[in-house]
Amino acid sequence: MLLSKNIKFIVVHCSDTEDKKNLKAVDIHEMHLSFGWDGIGYHKVIQRSGKIENGRPEFWIGAHVKGKNQVSLGVCLIGRNNFTTKQYSSLRRLLKKWKILYPKAKIIGHRDVGNTKKTCPNFDVITWSKENLI
Repeated sequence: MLLSKNIKFIVVHCSDTEDKKNLKAVDIHEMHLSFGWDGIGYHKVIQRSGKIENGRPEFWIGAHVKGKNQVSLGVCLIGRNNFTTKQYSSLRRLLKKWKILYPKAKIIGHRDVGNTKKTCPNFDVITWSKENLI
């Protein structure tokens, strides 16, 4: 069980799929099942339209960042490099909500966890969040 007092990180990801592809949480769920996982690894998914979908419940340990799943929540933006204005707006709204619920959590990108060569989500989340979560 993922306890709210243990959440140290809020990790932003991307689906690393074509920017024009309109995937949904169920598509990510099926993809993660095909990896042999217990279903979708993220807690939230933000569609190209900006719609925020539920993934794993926030009390369920995610499967989105090796070595940090027991202390983090994960959100996935659908796409690879060119996210929509609506996605960024939804991300801002979600992160503000999560920072109220988990005030000690640091907002980072998957690429910032230190144990990966991934560039996901392909933008500087730390700088973006400092500029956009005022």
